[in-house]
Amino acid sequence: MTEVPQHTLDDIERVNATGLTPVVFIHGLWLLPNSWDRWAQVFQAAGYAPITPGWPDDPETVAEANAHPEVMAGKTVGQVADHYAEVIGKLDKQPAVIGHSFGGLLAQIIAGRGLSNATVAIDSAPFQGVLPLPISTLRSASPILKNPANYSKAIPLTYEQFRYAFANAVNEEEAHQLYEEFAVPAPGAPLFQGAVANFNPWSEVKVDHENAYRGPMLIISGARDHTVPPAIVEANFKIQEKNSGVTEFASIPDRGHSLTIDSGWLEVANTALAFVQRFSER
Repeated sequence: MTEVPQHTLDDIERVNATGLTPVVFIHGLWLLPNSWDRWAQVFQAAGYAPITPGWPDDPETVAEANAHPEVMAGKTVGQVADHYAEVIGKLDKQPAVIGHSFGGLLAQIIAGRGLSNATVAIDSAPFQGVLPLPISTLRSASPILKNPANYSKAIPLTYEQFRYAFANAVNEEEAHQLYEEFAVPAPGAPLFQGAVANFNPWSEVKVDHENAYRGPMLIISGARDHTVPPAIVEANFKIQEKNSGVTEFASIPDRGHSLTIDSGWLEVANTALAFVQRFSER
């Protein structure tokens, strides 16, 4: 079990003091909690108590992460999921949980443990049982998967790699701005775990999608995403919709993997907020 950093403990105390329903935001690979800052403002204005805890040992700034990538290395899906479960266990009220990319996978793992009252998974990384593997996904993951030694390292994306994997649906100027503002190295382990999840019965990349206490879930797909194309998201949804709870799907046209941070982020945020408002008391 990883230690919850003091700044997150302070955020938990702040959230609990409000008496409002928390909303936990979980980022994915190559990003940090700052990728949710504008979302947090939207949900706070709507009467919720947002909290954006990082993965274990996440640096607090993009500059720090790029200067010291080694602190982010070696984090596995199971370790990170347990970390978020520990954070949620310290909240006085059960939260809504929103995640993007590998954060979307973690959000579904948390929901499968019965720890969220509403869940939004945005362009979620696939879990065990999700079978499509488009070429664009392999290309997006190749900066890490091309070298087995990257399992225990944290690997950055070049601008060109970021442009393809995240920012393919925005113009060149915005792509550069997003890269400078948000891109950080990512631990290799989760991608390697995801790559073999369907061949490993003991994989940590599992979601208990049958849990009757999973709660309502919204699956969001960016229609032009290279990293997690619609084929993966739709397969994810088809598995989750077998759950006895509410499961809904939304496709956001003309959006890539950067849909939570680019200039169209508010459309996605409002889609998630509308779902949370239907199922989660403030």
